[in-house]
Amino acid sequence: MLKDFIISIRAFFKAHELIKNHRLWKWVLIPGLIYAILFSISMYFFSKSANAVIHWLNVETGLQNWLTTLDQSWIGFLFTIGGIIIWIILMLLYFSMFKYIWLILGAPIFTFLTQRTISILEQTPMPVQPQHYIALILDGIKMAARNTLWQTIYVIAIIFISLLPLIGWATPLLAGMLECYFYGFSMLNYSFEKFNSSNFNSSTFINQHRGLAIGNGMVFYMMHCIVFVGWIFAPAYAVIAATITMHEVKNTRK
Repeated sequence: MLKDFIISIRAFFKAHELIKNHRLWKWVLIPGLIYAILFSISMYFFSKSANAVIHWLNVETGLQNWLTTLDQSWIGFLFTIGGIIIWIILMLLYFSMFKYIWLILGAPIFTFLTQRTISILEQTPMPVQPQHYIALILDGIKMAARNTLWQTIYVIAIIFISLLPLIGWATPLLAGMLECYFYGFSMLNYSFEKFNSSNFNSSTFINQHRGLAIGNGMVFYMMHCIVFVGWIFAPAYAVIAATITMHEVKNTRK
């Protein structure tokens, strides 16, 4: 897993060189700007919604008044930490919903970038059959929908676990790892059919190489720490890096 993780991290640096050398900037910047603007607007409303949920839990349920009557600072501290953890998990859930909507809407550009990267790496012409692109786009949309369902189930379970004292404190880390895994999964799936030389399906392959998915998703999320600029570059870099990763894994398995 560690080897796969390192391969996926290193692929982002190679993605930058490929984008620079082959002048793919317009395919990075135009969809990236749209993503960054939509992300900014969405996260503003998502944060207000998460705050409303925390307010309801504290005030409308009478929890805040109950804690006041106890006059136990350490219990209040535990519930404060719990509220912060629930807020973080809710934001991750909202981000996950936004991310998958973007994966579905951005399937055509992600498919193009994957095929363009493959043609550069293997020095082959770009496929021109519309049916080929449509099939890949539909496959990407189906995988995004599948991952949305499974991740939502896992995150809802994590929200309930987060209500447990002390044990719940570890849930943001678990939720973050799930986010990284499922996003990386979706990115790797775009190039899986081209590079798969076995009878495995993408789920089986990526479950055996979780480090590839986690590494790709982790760098994608880390790029969001660079406000707006990182948001612009993160989506395209992730799909190109995923394609490079699959190309390297294919070569090492020969």
